Amino acid sequence: MTDAFDDDELATWSSVATLLEWVPAALDAQLQRDSRMAHFEFGILFALSRAEAGTLRMSTLAGHANSSLSRLSRAVARHERRGWVRREPDPSDGRFTLAILTDAGRQAAREAGPGHVALVRRLVFDALTPEQARAFGEACRLVTARIDEDRAWRPGESRDTPE
Repeated sequence: MTDAFDDDELATWSSVATLLEWVPAALDAQLQRDSRMAHFEFGILFALSRAEAGTLRMSTLAGHANSSLSRLSRAVARHERRGWVRREPDPSDGRFTLAILTDAGRQAAREAGPGHVALVRRLVFDALTPEQARAFGEACRLVTARIDEDRAWRPGESRDTPE
């Protein structure tokens, strides 16, 4: 193994690096323009909207968002100011804090969703065949698992650590 990429590796990595820069910027721009929120903030609303009773422990939500509790807390505070989320102690274990989606937050997620889905479809799914899209998704899961197998979130997983 050498310390330089071969031509194929360089071409692939250049494409990945460009994707990593351009896609988040495109998602943020669309959501800021249409819904006055960043992609990270939309992700919080989306995760809560998919959770039972619109409620997740902050530590679980941080795992979904691949975020520190500090960064998540600042974003949730912005949502609280907008009336989209509220926080309260977990009645089953007071060491945890719950993030709870409000009706206004559910509505904000519903309103932001169509524009976000349309952009993702245009950028990803319209550019790929269904087989390529499945292969792309699997490749992304494999790479994500390599980053940190203990940290990588998987659908249906919970990461409960006291806040």
